[in-house]
Amino acid sequence: MKQQKDYIELLSNELKLLENSVATFVASCEKCKKIGLKKDYNFEELESFDSLTSKFARTSDIFTQKILKTIFFILRENTITFIDKVNLAEKLCLITSADDLIEIRDLRNLIAHEYIPENIIGLFQDIFNLSESLLKSIEMTKTYCLSFFSEK
Repeated sequence: MKQQKDYIELLSNELKLLENSVATFVASCEKCKKIGLKKDYNFEELESFDSLTSKFARTSDIFTQKILKTIFFILRENTITFIDKVNLAEKLCLITSADDLIEIRDLRNLIAHEYIPENIIGLFQDIFNLSESLLKSIEMTKTYCLSFFSEK
């Protein structure tokens, strides 16, 4: 059975993975903001936005499915459902808002499972709208981890 320090090391590695994912997501987001939201995109612009959607989904997955899961395991908190997880994360000040993280997760699922070309502009707008909350929550969680797990 793994020791507590092994899980803290796992969390540290996951945070590095998240940091790399955030860096590419932010760069992609800035590139797409320069392109802007419009009715029609050329091939290169569409590729940039496709990359953005993928990076948003990956970053939110690493955060919600790896980082938060590992934190709750270290804290010995048994969160069975995603709703339980985000509510506890909000209570612990790991995230800005449980509701925002639910929206982020719903958008991630839409990207992964129901990518509908007719709704593409709305999808891009939703990513822009939720990216600030996602990035702020990630920063809050990193701060929490540095405060509570760096000495153990």
